Amino acid sequence: MNLSDAKYYLNRELSLLAFNWRVLQQALDPSIPLLERIRFIFICSNNLDEFFEVRVAGLRHDLARGDTKPSLNGASTEEVLKDINVRAHELVDEQYRIFNEELLPKLAEESIQFLPSSEWNDEQYKWLKKYFKHQVMPVISPISLDLAHPFPRLVNKSLHFLLHLQGNDAFGRDLEYAVLHMPRSLPRIIELPAKVGGNKAHNFVYLSSVISEFAEDLFPGMEIHGCHQFRLTRDSDLLLEENAIEDLATALKRELQSRNFGAAVRLEVGKSCPNKIVNFLLQKCSLTADELYRVDGPVNLNRLMSLPELVDRPDLKFSGFTPKVPHDVARRGVYEVLGERDILLHHPYQSFQPVVDLVRQAASDPDVLAIKQTLYRTGSHSPIVEALIDAAHAGKEVTAVVELRARFDEADNIELAQRLQEAGVLVVYGVVGYKTHAKMSLVVRQEGKSKKLTRYAHLGTGNYHAGNARIYTDYSLLTSNPETCEDVHKVFQQLTGMGKVYELHQLWHAPFTLHKNLLAAVNREAKHALAGKKAMMIIKLNSLTDQSLIEALYRASIAGVQIELIIRGICCLAPGIEGVSENIKVRSIIGRFLEHSRVYYFFNNGKENLYAASADWMERNLYHRVETCFPILQADQKTRMINELKLMLKDKRQSWVLQSDGEYRLADPNADADTKVQQILLERLAD
Repeated sequence: MNLSDAKYYLNRELSLLAFNWRVLQQALDPSIPLLERIRFIFICSNNLDEFFEVRVAGLRHDLARGDTKPSLNGASTEEVLKDINVRAHELVDEQYRIFNEELLPKLAEESIQFLPSSEWNDEQYKWLKKYFKHQVMPVISPISLDLAHPFPRLVNKSLHFLLHLQGNDAFGRDLEYAVLHMPRSLPRIIELPAKVGGNKAHNFVYLSSVISEFAEDLFPGMEIHGCHQFRLTRDSDLLLEENAIEDLATALKRELQSRNFGAAVRLEVGKSCPNKIVNFLLQKCSLTADELYRVDGPVNLNRLMSLPELVDRPDLKFSGFTPKVPHDVARRGVYEVLGERDILLHHPYQSFQPVVDLVRQAASDPDVLAIKQTLYRTGSHSPIVEALIDAAHAGKEVTAVVELRARFDEADNIELAQRLQEAGVLVVYGVVGYKTHAKMSLVVRQEGKSKKLTRYAHLGTGNYHAGNARIYTDYSLLTSNPETCEDVHKVFQQLTGMGKVYELHQLWHAPFTLHKNLLAAVNREAKHALAGKKAMMIIKLNSLTDQSLIEALYRASIAGVQIELIIRGICCLAPGIEGVSENIKVRSIIGRFLEHSRVYYFFNNGKENLYAASADWMERNLYHRVETCFPILQADQKTRMINELKLMLKDKRQSWVLQSDGEYRLADPNADADTKVQQILLERLAD
């Protein structure tokens, strides 16, 4: 049997679009509060933007340079782009249908409405005209299109308007078109004050409606025959020849300046935009009709993300919760507990604060000599970063491995690196050609009368971002286990120094041992099954694309291993194929929190090996990144994490089951909402 045959694989790009379709379906779930349902619309829109900016742009690059290598499922680049075109158009159409037909009427029932210009009364019209005059006109610059003003370079994902004009301007020019660019400082939805709002508690107007209604004020004496919103999505991936770069930070800064003006990949226009205008825009943007998306509403839905925050209706939002700090950690402190046992945290149900405390307390502890830290995504006001700066000011040896190439966080990370350097932190950018994606902290402390050096470490599946720790599900392990801490120390040595590959005791790490150890663990389960022993594994990932591991899973399935895969997003493995993957089940859990943790469980003839990791089973993670995979060794914590994995397998309401043809079906649409695994964990672990 040829397990590399394309018929056994699903397409990566279509799998990612299927994930966004599942996200969109949350907007139809009546058990989710209304303002949270509409938030899923915006999340889907934002995800699609990135899909076009990175994935579609990358495929277009491949096509342009004649890269004919087929995808895992055998499709050529051209065929994949055609399939994307069909699926993406269907997804966008469904997105606006749900927004217009399902959610807007329900919002109106809750006294939250969007008023079209045709429904403005005189008082509202006057207020909005004044708003346009004083808040909008001063910050926008109309650009007429003539020989002296060619079609402008349009900023990526910005809202624009193309106006069809008639008449002569002050200089006697007979102009036909003009472009308006809307600065990001202008809110895309405007709430009318209560005194002019009308009969609803919250009355909103789209910025696009205001522009269309009052655009003539920008062109006095001229007739406007059309004002049409549009938005252009551009290639936003940064292509750096790292081996030829002497200063990565400087090179990234230079590339970032051009990110907003990469090649166009998608044009969005209003549904009623005339064909003449559409063809004009397509020609100016060098796009084809396939890359055109007509939308029935605002062209930038994700910029409406502020709506739930503008409406003070707790009854229409998820109930609040307080992430819990384990009782003994709250009472005794991180370091005292770590002197006796490991600390395992499951975010966001349990607080991220102990991770912050590990570094913050080290910063002010006179017995701490050194702190080492990886930083991938941290947020603009990171308590971890502030603690590192305080530690450097206190004279401690502080090393930060800052990954400048974290996509769409490059500018923030350059600024972060500069702040750390100015504080006296030793900043390292990692290894050329390998993104540092591992999540590690290491504290070196002298203890007792003998001043013995003791190490404390944090290893995580998620980033050092306190905000993400409230909306992403991730695991954190804090430990003083000597072997684990020695391994973390060696990984830092590899990142900051030079030398051969270190032999580690507990950790598996990419790009060196992770892939081969994963293959060995999967193959071991197959051997147990062939020997007539119980064999099973549960693998939780964000994405599965690596062909060698998929083939290993197929071989294990053929051998009789029971395999449960919990994969949030991309999955190129096709389950349920007779004689190949009939022992493999794949589910995707979509809920209030973004499932982000990576966990690998192998039954191993009853020994039950359990690992958490920063790595998905993708080529980039296994071969082109620095990743860490760490064992859960403490018996009670291992039992707890395994039980949480098995709880996910019982979820019926948030769990989508992958079919062999690549389609997903909700496990049980009629299951009670209280069977949602995220809600159960929230009730168990949080206050």
